[in-house]
Amino acid sequence: MDLNNIKRVYFIGIGGIGMSAIARFFNEKGVHVSGYDRTETALTRQLAEEGMQIHYTDDVALLDKQAELVVYTPAIPGSHSELIWFHQQGYEVVKRSDVLQEITRNLYAITVGGTHGKTTTSTLIAHILRHTGYGCNAFLGGISANYDRNFWSSSKQVAVIEADEYDRSFLKLHPDVAVLTAIDADHLDIYGTEEEVQEAFIQYTRNIKANGTLVAKLGLHRADELKGDNHIWYHLNDSKADIHATNIQATEGGYMFDVLQKDWKLANIYLPVGGTHNIENTVAAIAVAHLLGIEDDKIKAAIADFKGIKRRFEYLVKNDYQVYIDDYAHHPEELRALITSARALFPDRKCIVLFQPHLYTRTRDFADGFAESLSLADEVLLLPIYPARELPIEGVHSEMIAKKISKPVQVIQKEDVLPWIKANSAPLFITAGAGDIDQFREPAQEILNGKGIIDNEEVKKDA
Repeated sequence: MDLNNIKRVYFIGIGGIGMSAIARFFNEKGVHVSGYDRTETALTRQLAEEGMQIHYTDDVALLDKQAELVVYTPAIPGSHSELIWFHQQGYEVVKRSDVLQEITRNLYAITVGGTHGKTTTSTLIAHILRHTGYGCNAFLGGISANYDRNFWSSSKQVAVIEADEYDRSFLKLHPDVAVLTAIDADHLDIYGTEEEVQEAFIQYTRNIKANGTLVAKLGLHRADELKGDNHIWYHLNDSKADIHATNIQATEGGYMFDVLQKDWKLANIYLPVGGTHNIENTVAAIAVAHLLGIEDDKIKAAIADFKGIKRRFEYLVKNDYQVYIDDYAHHPEELRALITSARALFPDRKCIVLFQPHLYTRTRDFADGFAESLSLADEVLLLPIYPARELPIEGVHSEMIAKKISKPVQVIQKEDVLPWIKANSAPLFITAGAGDIDQFREPAQEILNGKGIIDNEEVKKDA
């Protein structure tokens, strides 16, 4: 696969967050890019505005028969007629991980893997490198709020890549610096067992290049089996780690803290993003930036300017009366971190969470964990399961989680969400999930932006 001479590329699943980053890579090089996706989204509209041709019907008559390369996401079912047609006609058909492998073959690669935390950490590393003038190419699994992009290019032969464990695609990457944030059970529809998930992450570290560095969270499962010629262990606040945060203070929805690493200290760091887990992600990013030799003041300035990632502890409303946070959390541990952090930042507000379970298999495998994490809220609304690539599984539904939650809970249909928000008080409101729950972001934001002020004025009148 010679990417340098390709003139036309076709994507099946072009609207996926990882696929769209690669589509943008080709588009910026002047390659003709077109593709299919199941539904139109804000992201696919952006791609179309950038000149890519996209359709939303699985129809062989609409695909690009002149394409020299076809890229597909493993989330596309094998029964997809366009995918079948390209295979039958002998086109070069590859997964997005194959393209990433080829793109990064001759670059200094910084990859970020882990069952959670990888999007924020990779975006923050890429932002620091861009903001400080160090430079990098970025292939991210989320939309950077600073740049409204999940991809950018640079003449610097350095790439920051979110290493996705789904379908084992991250095992095709061979990093110079590999960050590892978490090894929890997930994607059991792919791996089967938690042990197989762990084996994959161990293999991820075996792929680190000679003289490369592993930057890993202290306390991971089977840490003694992780590879890499050089190791840096990081943690939120454990002084046994090589690098950790200290003197943490919450301020204005963000944090002030110091970072200590052996004989080095970076003091008075301001992170304007909520969530204590994001302090830990920042510690990992600082470890990478310091490893690359970036100056202290430049690192601090970049972090202070970090606006986060869309749908990662994203404040859509934040005023004296109302806080609305939207997050991509779709794993029990992600929900636990999200709700715990939000409650710590806004301790006196009633916390209501609207959650959309993602995948039948994940709901089946982690129903107890979801219920335990969601019980940290004061009240829970559950949408029906978002199936994504899966067919229904008999007996698996949102009620599996609801009946295990210890706080007031109801399963709510999509058409009832906005009427519920209009009719109820939610001083700290959180939407979470990886499906199409993001369709409620803007209308809920509009309702809640004025609701708290109106309610507060009504209280004053009553008084």
